[in-house]
Amino acid sequence: MITVKAPGKLYIAGEYAVVEPGNPAIIIAVNQFIQVKATLDAKTNSAWSDQSPDYNLQWANHNHQVVFNHQNKRFSYVAAAIKTTEQYLADHKVPVQNYHLEITSQLDSQSGHKYGLGSSAAVTVAVVDAICQVAGKPVDRLTLFKLSAIAHLSVQGNGSLGDVAASVYQGWIAYQSFDRQWLLNQLKTQSIAAVIELDWPGLMIQPLTPPADLKILIGWTGTPASTASLVECVAAKKNAPSNFYQHFLNASHQCVNRLIRAFEEQNLETIKGQINVNRKLLNELGRNTGVQIETPQLTQLCQIVDYYGGAAKSSGAGGGDCGIAIIDQKSDSNQIITQWQQAHIHKLDLQISYRHQEESHDQPSLTSQK
Repeated sequence: MITVKAPGKLYIAGEYAVVEPGNPAIIIAVNQFIQVKATLDAKTNSAWSDQSPDYNLQWANHNHQVVFNHQNKRFSYVAAAIKTTEQYLADHKVPVQNYHLEITSQLDSQSGHKYGLGSSAAVTVAVVDAICQVAGKPVDRLTLFKLSAIAHLSVQGNGSLGDVAASVYQGWIAYQSFDRQWLLNQLKTQSIAAVIELDWPGLMIQPLTPPADLKILIGWTGTPASTASLVECVAAKKNAPSNFYQHFLNASHQCVNRLIRAFEEQNLETIKGQINVNRKLLNELGRNTGVQIETPQLTQLCQIVDYYGGAAKSSGAGGGDCGIAIIDQKSDSNQIITQWQQAHIHKLDLQISYRHQEESHDQPSLTSQK
């Protein structure tokens, strides 16, 4: 039996802009996981998830084509991961015996609340990784990212795939999205294995080390948000004649690059300053598109942190879900947490998730493709 885990994520900066190729963001992996156990099974291919315990996804492989039984919508990303990975293994002529996948999630609360931690990306990464390992062909991080990105893109269609990168590389990362239309065009004429070997235009994944005096707090508003629909709403307004969108992209690019430099220089004050800049940029984007990125509760979250000398903003697409706060380790976070609670904002007990150092088949840490 093979057991793998993939973590959830939270965006720190660069949201919305990162959807456009060549624009950077900063993302963290958090220590809540999707776990997949893969067991060779001589009878049939099947997958079970604790998110849909009464359903079993089953499939067969006919002439290198994966054919599923009737598909549950909640298994869309699992099915895409299976299809993509089995095709990749077939391209490499790797025989795959029947196997069973058991999928369990920590990314939603026991009462079913969604925190916005990127469960679709994490389950995609975990399933791809588990299948490669159970087939006897473990892959390096870059290949795992590319396979998971292909699978995830085939379902969602409009994301940056930064959540996939965070789930694969873990820790703090700077991520720059690649040209996804280029990828879709390549997949029309080449095998998945061949496309994996290509340099993906614009892709950059760079690990970051936070300053020792940086502390992060994560507050959850209790209101779930749909990333895909929020991104679509912004995309529908981006060609407005005022050219506000291009201004937003340019300003976000500059802000996140300054943030990356501040991480490299271990400068907490600059990091806090640029977090505030990014918050303002996202609020301007919301006003220009009519999309409520910072809800009243997220505004409260930020104002409380600001009062105590920290910097805060919405995380991800906004519209609910989580906000992040960057404060000094010496600050009294209890005051912030107490006032959050009074505003019905729940501090999530999350830590940064880092990959195990002993994993020997990893690539070098910096991934940059032109």
